[in-house]
Formats: sequence, C-alpha cells, structure tokens
Amino acid sequence: MPRYALKIEYHGAPFAGWQRQSQGLASVQGAIEEALAKLEPRAHTIAAAGRTDAGVHATGQVATLDMDREWDPFRLMEALNHHLRPAPVAILAAARVEGGFHARFSALERRYLFRLIQRRAPLTHDAQLAWRVQNPLDLDAMRQGAAHLIGTHDFTTFRSTLCQAKSPVKSLDEITISESPYPGGREIRFTLRARSFLHNQVRSIVGTLERVGAGSWAPEDVKTALKAKTRAACGPVCPPDGLYLTGVGYPADPFA
Repeated sequence: MPRYALKIEYHGAPFAGWQRQSQGLASVQGAIEEALAKLEPRAHTIAAAGRTDAGVHATGQVATLDMDREWDPFRLMEALNHHLRPAPVAILAAARVEGGFHARFSALERRYLFRLIQRRAPLTHDAQLAWRVQNPLDLDAMRQGAAHLIGTHDFTTFRSTLCQAKSPVKSLDEITISESPYPGGREIRFTLRARSFLHNQVRSIVGTLERVGAGSWAPEDVKTALKAKTRAACGPVCPPDGLYLTGVGYPADPFA
C-alpha cells in the first residue's frame, strides 16, 4: 500500500483534540479519516506526529496514512481539502514517502509556539487563538526562569498527572521568548523545541513563566519547582487557546 505524509493546519477550538474520540466528539483525526473514506470507501487510520489536546491549534502537524492505490500528491491534497469543508482543517502539502516513514516515530523534533497577548481589552480577532493576560509582564525575568528548564531534566512537575509517557525525563532544546506590538498592548511569543514533549508540558511551562513575569514567582522558583519533581510544585496551567504545533523535524523533509 502506498504511504503518504500530510502537512496539516487546523483551528483547534471546535475539536476535542487531535485523537479520534470514542464518545463521538469531533476530532481532527476523525475529520481527516472521514474525508479519506470519501476517496477510498473503507475505515482509515492515520498517525500524527503529536496528539494535540482540545483547543490546541496547528500550523505544521504531520500525519502518515496508507492508501489502496497510487495518488498524485497534489490531487490527494486537493481532494481532501474539498471533502474537509467546512471544518477548520486544511492540508497544506502531501508527499509520497517510503513505507518505513512514520509521522511520529521518524520525528527528530517538535516545535511549538505559544501566543500570549498582554492588554486590558478583550480579544476580538484573536479570540480562541491566544491567551489574554491583563497584568504587565517582565520578559527578562521570564527568560531567566526559562533558562533553568533548558537541557535534560525530570519534568514530573511540568506534566499532567494523566500523562502516559513511560519516563518524565525529557531534553528541552529551546525556549525563546520574544515580543512585538499588538493593538492595545503587546504580543509575547514562547517558542519551544524538543524531540518530544510530555502531556501538558508546554502549557505548564508557559503558565509558570507567566507567574514569574507577573512578579508572583522569582526566576529561581522555577528551578526549585523543577527539582521538586511533583505536580503540586507547578504553577497554573495556561489555557490551550494560544498553543500551536508549528513544525516537526525529520532526517529529511518529506515535503521538500
């Protein structure tokens, strides 16, 4: 069976997450598999690089799937986008890949972006697409706090109690915090990069760093929380609205 990789963009607000739901709730995986069934009528199962939670978005999710017959990648992309309407899901690219390529297991890194808007007024255009915080934030303090998380650590403090990963030890390669003007305030962007992430790790980290920026925590408190290796030491978990899976790295880019 020929195998294909898809690069996928979606707005996560209407979905209960990436993964197909046994309760019949809407999922991104379910929407794409239903579209595939209209091209080749049968049950389809696709595998993603990361299972994003309810309300989390993507601009560079990657999934692999097997088809019964050969498809021109461009035609496959166009056909899927046709059948996905009006769901807020778009196939940005499709590529024929070798049978050993797997969206999850072949990945070398995942990249996430978290958008935080600091302003008093409610969000309109970016409602459900960013987390609004009203209080001023100290970016230098957040950067100092984030520095304690770079490298290989036991991230028990920063993972959900429901996390199914076999080990809490992960290597966090990058946390970059930047800002830009935003109407009525400013936008603060957190860019995180690692081979893999634990369940709720990014949202736990950003929520904790926001407390540092607000002055409720000192930057050194992040190091203390990390070393505590207990979920009770974590700061608040921020909402999913501002989180995006922006890219997945492989030994060779299947879409190049």
